[in-house]
Amino acid sequence: MASPVAFIPRATFPPIESIVKSYFLGHHKSGLTKMRQLLGSVELIIECRDYRVPLSSRNPMFEKNLIGRERMIVYTKRDLGAESLDEKTRETIRRWHRPQKVLFTDCNSDSDIKKVIKYAKDIAKSVDNVLGTRMMLAGMPNVGKSSLLNALRRVGMGKGKAAITGGQPGVTRSIGTTVRICSDPDIMLLDTPGVFIPYVPNTETMLKLALVGCVKDTLIDPITLCDYLLFRVNLVDPKLYSAYNPPTNDITQLLTATALQTGRLGKGGVPDLTATAIWLIQRYRSGDLGRFILDDVDPEAFDRRIQEEAKEGLSANQMRKEAKAERAAHKASKASNLD
Repeated sequence: MASPVAFIPRATFPPIESIVKSYFLGHHKSGLTKMRQLLGSVELIIECRDYRVPLSSRNPMFEKNLIGRERMIVYTKRDLGAESLDEKTRETIRRWHRPQKVLFTDCNSDSDIKKVIKYAKDIAKSVDNVLGTRMMLAGMPNVGKSSLLNALRRVGMGKGKAAITGGQPGVTRSIGTTVRICSDPDIMLLDTPGVFIPYVPNTETMLKLALVGCVKDTLIDPITLCDYLLFRVNLVDPKLYSAYNPPTNDITQLLTATALQTGRLGKGGVPDLTATAIWLIQRYRSGDLGRFILDDVDPEAFDRRIQEEAKEGLSANQMRKEAKAERAAHKASKASNLD
């Protein structure tokens, strides 16, 4: 009897030209402008990035617009990337940012949050401002800024939520009031809206950001996004979806089998592939379909990303024009599909 053929996952995911590479909205631009105006009144910028996408959730616009202030990079949602949370990975990421302070946090972990507060206190004491110290949160949409602010307030002041959180980007759309996170010394933290990149360097970066929820779910077809999720899961461990289907590179096969097993059926008992894709994506976001990093993490990865961004060779105005044109084309395409 012949032995079963070993499963071979896809080595690459093909670029899909129809995927938009922009999500730079009006409130992103105005938020960045306001943040730049307030820069002179803060002593520390706490920049949040999603640990699952340490490179993709980097916004080079912050490097250009929020300069001249001490910065701490806080990688949020480390619990959702726990399978990739080893000391070698963390040390590689720290080297990307030296000499800046880098912390990895789970907002439900008081010990993690205390580390952020301790560094904020050290900065505040070094400044020694009699009126208190102001600090600013910054980051891409839905990377956990508001969750971090609430955790800092909870641990530092013993108080409840001060910022609204949500599973979709755009919950914080304007710069709000400052929130006290420590009274000795007095530290006020300013929450800001997430600011997206005007133009991402490639479609895979957009898929990664969409998979972790940095863009609206309506921007990319759920089945396409779930196919990318399948590609990434297969590279980690195909057994993660073994409850629904044997290892496969066929997204339709996986979605059909999952829909039948979970009862996600339409009229006449036909599997609802779109609803099933959305459900599987949500399972990944909650950590129930693997907890791993989507970006490559190696000593040269950061330099490769910088070169990739530079290769675009676009000015800010050019990037905005291309982003606007691409959004218009995307809307026109959706409209024609409805006709």
